[in-house]
Amino acid sequence: MNTKDTLLDILNDIDDSIDWKEQKGLVDERILDSFCVITLISDLEDAYGVEIEAAEMIPENFNSVDAIWDMITRLQEKL
Repeated sequence: MNTKDTLLDILNDIDDSIDWKEQKGLVDERILDSFCVITLISDLEDAYGVEIEAAEMIPENFNSVDAIWDMITRLQEKL
């Protein structure tokens, strides 16, 4: 099972100039644009073996590393 470090690696591949652990409001503050979110979703699905449906694609699930991790954990529990 992949860890939160895997998530940080994925985010760093998108943009390594951002301190992902400290940032909040990743979507609300437009740190992650729509293209980055689509890329992130694809990478998360591949890395964690989950399916992120449209209903999950809300800013609250992508505004911080913790929020993304909570979503991944919740989706894995459904498997």
